[in-house]
Amino acid sequence: MIRLLIVDGHAYAYRAFHAIRELLGPSGQPTNAIYGFVKMLQKMRAALEPSHLIVVWDGGLDAGRIAAHPEYKSHRPEMPEGLRPQLDELVQYLAGAGIASFRGDGIEADDYIACLARRAAAAGCAVVIASSDKDFMQLVSPRIGLLNPNDKSGTIWTREQVVAKTGVEPEQVVDWLALMGDAVDNIPGVPGVGPKTAAELLKQFGSAATLLERLPEVKSEKMRSALRSSVATVRRNLDLVRLCEVPCDFSLELLAVKPANQDQLHGLYQRWGFKGLLSELEARPVERQGELI
Repeated sequence: MIRLLIVDGHAYAYRAFHAIRELLGPSGQPTNAIYGFVKMLQKMRAALEPSHLIVVWDGGLDAGRIAAHPEYKSHRPEMPEGLRPQLDELVQYLAGAGIASFRGDGIEADDYIACLARRAAAAGCAVVIASSDKDFMQLVSPRIGLLNPNDKSGTIWTREQVVAKTGVEPEQVVDWLALMGDAVDNIPGVPGVGPKTAAELLKQFGSAATLLERLPEVKSEKMRSALRSSVATVRRNLDLVRLCEVPCDFSLELLAVKPANQDQLHGLYQRWGFKGLLSELEARPVERQGELI
């Protein structure tokens, strides 16, 4: 079976940057995010053996979400200066390693990842999304799983893990997030509604839309009042947290892992001062194309 691994690029670059505090190349340039990213990607590839692979980068915030909620993700700090120049280097690494990557202006990585995952699953592929972003739990299905780097077991999350984490089915994750809000994305929810309460409401009513239609059935007067005053907020949140369709070119040929350009990787590893990776590369058999006779 074809297995597509989709990596949330910025999430792993940030993770690598903060995991390795000090690492400089021969010229004094920071290389901590590059080294950590390369090693994490190598580990994922060894564990999952994907036939197809792409790293997706954020291209900015979605205009529709900003129009609906101007404070959307507005509280996030600026990217660390030491990380910014390493991202272009990582794109060069991916090209040398034969791995596809994508960044589109105004396209959030989450939406593009969702588009690729849905299309790949519809084409019969097994898909693994590598990210700690809880928004991706809404995509989990028999063909789409999650690799959460915060889960040290390395388990591919399926419905079982999503239900254990949230208390709701993957199909209800959008409603769950809409009710309780998402502090990470600066999306306020219903006052007094946290993860457990949101899950209990959805177990009773099935969806946020049904809940809002049947507010008189909510037993707690305090909760009923909070929900009634938050109807517009919940409806807005449903659009904010739902991963939306964006233009994406799904092509198994473009996503297939290609042979690495060993000369290009050799030059990059030398420039970054990665002696261990250089040794691994030099010990690897050179990949050659078959000769026509």
